[in-house]
Amino acid sequence: MQHRLPSQFWIVWTATLINRAGGFVGIFLTIYLSTERGFSEAAAGLVLGLYGLGGAIGVTVAGHLTDRWGRRPTVLLAMGSASVLMVCLGLAHGRPAIMVGTLALGMATEAARPPLGAMIADLVPATDRGRAFSVYFWAINLGFATAAVLAGFAAGSGYLTLFIADAATTAAAAVLLAVKTRETRPAVTTKTLERSGLGTLARDRVFLGFVLCNLLIALVLLQHMAMLPLAMIDDDLSPKTFGVVIALNGVLIVLGQPLVTRLLATRREALVAPVAAVVVGIGFGLTAFAHTPVWYGATVLLWTVGEMLSAPSNAALLAGLSPVDMRGRYQGAYGLSWQAAAFLAPTLGGAVRELAGNSALWLGCLGLALASAAWGLLAARARECRVAAVTAAAEAREDLVTI
Repeated sequence: MQHRLPSQFWIVWTATLINRAGGFVGIFLTIYLSTERGFSEAAAGLVLGLYGLGGAIGVTVAGHLTDRWGRRPTVLLAMGSASVLMVCLGLAHGRPAIMVGTLALGMATEAARPPLGAMIADLVPATDRGRAFSVYFWAINLGFATAAVLAGFAAGSGYLTLFIADAATTAAAAVLLAVKTRETRPAVTTKTLERSGLGTLARDRVFLGFVLCNLLIALVLLQHMAMLPLAMIDDDLSPKTFGVVIALNGVLIVLGQPLVTRLLATRREALVAPVAAVVVGIGFGLTAFAHTPVWYGATVLLWTVGEMLSAPSNAALLAGLSPVDMRGRYQGAYGLSWQAAAFLAPTLGGAVRELAGNSALWLGCLGLALASAAWGLLAARARECRVAAVTAAAEAREDLVTI
């Protein structure tokens, strides 16, 4: 039986939608660096890699603060800092300043992920998390689709406009969370925190396998922000065309995610990811043969279907694998796989394009996705057993607190 999702969840949902609807900088950062600041493809890839490196630091530190300090103060610090840093990066001209600014922005922006993920896990019962994360993923992509369309037109009035608008929406989201949300971290003792350290996480082989498997598919998915814009420029397609094509990703998710939510309601989450990885891999592999907006659009629609299947299932699986006292650090460790990919995807993608060509890049993406699918399929049973054990421990703890 489905229950109404908590009102606090919808505040997090709304804040995320506002933030993502103004997420212009990430969409056009590669083009901005290449066309406005004169960076080569390899240099632009390196700067995007610095964003990923900063994000890796941000999610690691934020994961620790989420468990120790609290969800709410951690996310407010992250969003507030990101808002200021976006304006600073938009005003930066020298290459060292741009590189340092991108690194710092990556730290602040990505630091918001662990506390938001932990908040949802705190607020939503285990039986409803799949639906909650699917709805949350829908908001992320509704915002992304809006940002992709608006950014393509806003860039015509100057790229600084994109940075200022992104900063404003990030600040607005932070204000909403500050006014409307409460702290959701379960009460823990100092002794409990000492027992649940990083050593516990490092010994969790099932979870670490889940993280490494996600890294492979993240390397593929993030090429849509790193190398896809450059591939389309090679085919003499404009930044506005790229904005419209990539907006198909968000539009399909906005229209189709409610249907996917119902489809996944009776599916085993640990088995959905391998299927999704295959679909993603085929979509990116076919990009090797794309040269027109319609062809590019078709590949985007295909790998988007895989993304729609994997994102909510992986988020619910992550919440299920995370012990109550370590939700922030587990969210941070999972986020670390995305940030490692954010560093490696543009860096490796740019290098492969220069050394082996565009086709080798996209066919290599297909290979990585298939490897991720095989890994996930072999590990599915172990993941389901771990989720059952963690859920049982959490329910026993709630019973003790009630008594």
